[in-house]
Amino acid sequence: MRKIRVPASVGSVVLLFALLCIATVVQSQSQDKFELKDGDKIVFLGNSLFENEFQFGYLELALTTRFPGQNVTFRNLGWTGDNVWGQARSTYTNPPTPYQHLINQLTAAKPTLVFIAYGGVEAQEGEAGLTKFREGYNQLLDKIDALGAKSILLSPIPVMFEDTSAHINQRNADLKLYSSEISKIAASRKKQFIDVYNPIEAIAKNTLVIENGSHLNETGYFQLAQILRKSLGIPAQVKDINITIGKNGSEAIAPAEVATNTDGASVQFTIKEDELPLPLPAAMPNAQVRKIKIAGLKKGFYTLTADHQQIVTASAKAWTEGVAISQGPDYYQVKQVQEMIQKKNDQFFFQYRPLNRTYILGFRAYEQGRHAKGLEDQSLIMKWLEGQIATHSVPKHRVYQLKMLQ
Repeated sequence: MRKIRVPASVGSVVLLFALLCIATVVQSQSQDKFELKDGDKIVFLGNSLFENEFQFGYLELALTTRFPGQNVTFRNLGWTGDNVWGQARSTYTNPPTPYQHLINQLTAAKPTLVFIAYGGVEAQEGEAGLTKFREGYNQLLDKIDALGAKSILLSPIPVMFEDTSAHINQRNADLKLYSSEISKIAASRKKQFIDVYNPIEAIAKNTLVIENGSHLNETGYFQLAQILRKSLGIPAQVKDINITIGKNGSEAIAPAEVATNTDGASVQFTIKEDELPLPLPAAMPNAQVRKIKIAGLKKGFYTLTADHQQIVTASAKAWTEGVAISQGPDYYQVKQVQEMIQKKNDQFFFQYRPLNRTYILGFRAYEQGRHAKGLEDQSLIMKWLEGQIATHSVPKHRVYQLKMLQ
């Protein structure tokens, strides 16, 4: 076979062209900005990783506060013990089959974006069940694509049973195997994959985030929300405030702005908020919170207030070093939003999963089927709550005042 010699200059040009192509692809991928718009309908579909989130609402809150005021609806279709075939959704009425229930519920939600969290249950079958899982996952993605919705695929999370280390290691090895398979499926279909296994495993080494061996607690869901935000390219919420008081006036670094001049005994400033902060779990009172640093104060103790509400009192030295702010009007406001999200999700849960489904919607509907109208009416309550959530998620213009105690 004859070898063709490529001149060095030509080879260099080819190499340069290839590098430029790669750079262009990487750049185009980095420009894919995640955003939610009016009319978007988000669905969380999966097993207990999503169902247990009902009681906290951190995932929905993290996206709602990032895109405040938008008319976006969220529906949590998580079901404990569920898999890509919807087997946990079985009812006494058959048909529809469990899988048909899953598809019917998904279709009724009319999603524009679906977050999918499967693999944790299926991984119990080990390597032997991998082919079947792949087929089932792709079948589900085909249906979501047919609905015209985008999808983002999540990995399972690790388990931490108080059992023999050999058993834990094998379970987690299987979970990693299925996580890898989900990643491959995402790559082959050009969908985003979010690895939550490794971040949760790393956090769990120092923080209690998993209880009962395999379920996230409040702190775990707070951390999961942070992982999702970071993976989606959403900037960190926390921005420290830096203010310097000098003889010739005061200076502030954005997002703060000094409202009035000061003599070193008080200062008034505003903060231009892009979004509300996430409320902190009880087990993490001071984690990932904003610090306010104010230099140039006279010696003494100072109290920070906003909207006539006292937030915190600290010494001039402490203010110079930075005081963590984990309470105040913004936190009260976002806590209200979180509570409304939880109420709305409760309404939805009992609408699509009524305790007496067999008697209202199933084969015994001839007995209590009249109550189906009551389930439909819950949509009106949810719609009202969603309007309140959108309104209250918008940050308010607040004036802060730091004043020396007399």
